[in-house]
Amino acid sequence: MTNPCTDTCAINPQSAAGNERPFDPGPGKHVLYFGDPMCSWCWGFAPELRQIHDAIQDRAQFHLVMGGLRPGTSDAWDGAMRRDIRHHWQDVQDKSGQPFDFARFDDETFVYDTEPACRALVSVRMLAPDMALSFYESLQRAFYAEGLNIVDPTLLADLAQAQGLTREAFTRHFTEAEARTQVAFDFNRTRAFGVSGFPTVLCADNGQYAFLTLGYRPFTTLAELLQEWLNA
Repeated sequence: MTNPCTDTCAINPQSAAGNERPFDPGPGKHVLYFGDPMCSWCWGFAPELRQIHDAIQDRAQFHLVMGGLRPGTSDAWDGAMRRDIRHHWQDVQDKSGQPFDFARFDDETFVYDTEPACRALVSVRMLAPDMALSFYESLQRAFYAEGLNIVDPTLLADLAQAQGLTREAFTRHFTEAEARTQVAFDFNRTRAFGVSGFPTVLCADNGQYAFLTLGYRPFTTLAELLQEWLNA
């Protein structure tokens, strides 16, 4: 359906290995979004993702798949990493118009581990599937526009509570082994589909697959392709 573009966050090669298992979403039409709450191009793509979600309505099933940008990172970012990421954030802001709080780069102790935020999304997806997209958006907004540390489980519980979930239910799911299993499954099926960067949108129709986009693109460049696929 479309060609790759350069406006994408590449998966950390160290996190790309795993026991990949195939994933068949089932019969009918499905739109699978592969991303990460702490992926800057995914934040740039957030308005487009919402428009895709709204455009398909009841004509296709929508799936949020957490790809795992930098899961398991344990070391604080160094100066080179901060400079590189700041450059990417600025590029995303310039191209997408999305707001960014650059104060994050003053924190030299920050550990850019994206697993907790991904696991938080999976936990909400298990608890309240209809809230998954709005919670994903709240994670992105908190990290990029508000400068909050969404690696912190306490803050993640705050955000879940703001969505209308109880802290107890969220924390229970977030800390259970099942959430870790499910987020690992998301990471694995991302790689099983050959996704190496975010955002990526895949359209599935009774076992036939095509990428709507591999990277950031304005919705105006995707809308016609999406409608053609929905009408086929």
